[in-house]
Amino acid sequence: MTTSSAYSLTQDDWKNYFKQNSLSENLVPYWTDGLYKNRDLWRKHLSENNINFIQSHFSIELPRITRILESNDGTYKFQISFHDGLEVESVLIPFHKRYTVCLSTQVGCAMNCSFCFTGTQGLKRNLEAGEIVAQYLLVKDWLLNKHPQAILPNIVFMGQGEPLHNFVNVKKAIEVLNDPQLIGVGQRQMTLSTVGYLPGMHNLASFPKINFALSLHSPFDDERQLLIPVNQRYPIDQVLETFDQMSFLKRQFLTIEYLLIRNLNMTERHAEALSERFMNKKIIMNLIPFNPFPGAKWERPSHAEIEDFKKLLVQKKLRVMVRTTKGEDILAACGQLKINQMARAL
Repeated sequence: MTTSSAYSLTQDDWKNYFKQNSLSENLVPYWTDGLYKNRDLWRKHLSENNINFIQSHFSIELPRITRILESNDGTYKFQISFHDGLEVESVLIPFHKRYTVCLSTQVGCAMNCSFCFTGTQGLKRNLEAGEIVAQYLLVKDWLLNKHPQAILPNIVFMGQGEPLHNFVNVKKAIEVLNDPQLIGVGQRQMTLSTVGYLPGMHNLASFPKINFALSLHSPFDDERQLLIPVNQRYPIDQVLETFDQMSFLKRQFLTIEYLLIRNLNMTERHAEALSERFMNKKIIMNLIPFNPFPGAKWERPSHAEIEDFKKLLVQKKLRVMVRTTKGEDILAACGQLKINQMARAL
């Protein structure tokens, strides 16, 4: 019998399942606490027949961590293998007060962005909701075992894959991760990054109120298409119009991710166009120095070039920050994730 992942259900989903199968709903908290915290609770509160019945429908197995690489800056990259042998990478990133886990949502990616190592892999398949949740559980448990006093880490959906190309599974995974009876990661502690995949964006009204980031990288369609080919089908104006129609929580901003590439997108002309598009809008410009990978055709700008472009944007009254590059030495930085022999050889 084919079984689904037990980590793809919220507490309410479990209540419905128990009710539909004539199991006492009062047992649900013991089942879910046992699933996520302490399996001994099952033997104390559920009969062996009930446990076996549930496990005949749902798998409680987690994928395997097959390799861990540590960066000089304290970043960790986890290679995770699923039941079919396919693999993704997840990253644990240290910050001043709290770690962040970067999760993958697909095996590979179909967007083929020229600045991204994952895009050279192509799309193998979508991850199921339980596989996305499982990445977080594996990394979180590893972290808490190593640092018992660590706070529950934040989440960014910025790993392998375009999250909104896998809309249904990503939405369900977020609901499970956010469920206070299961894992309890707050909506404000989760951020999803998209290149502007409009078929998924058009359904965001039904999406949990997490933070969003748009991979923009150029204010000009012809230039952006060199970086993000899907821009030809879903141009900048349409993407930004969709975000304009969204309702954000109080003190919530749209993050505009802007990759800094030498001799491409860092001129006065770019700064002026960005100012025209985003002046008086609730956005934060997140400048990301390009992270090289094997075979990349773009170059990373110097520190002086980065600071000069940042000053141009600040002068135009835009709210700007520069993302600190972490994990570059193990191909764990933004745009560097890919399962291949070269990555494994590091």
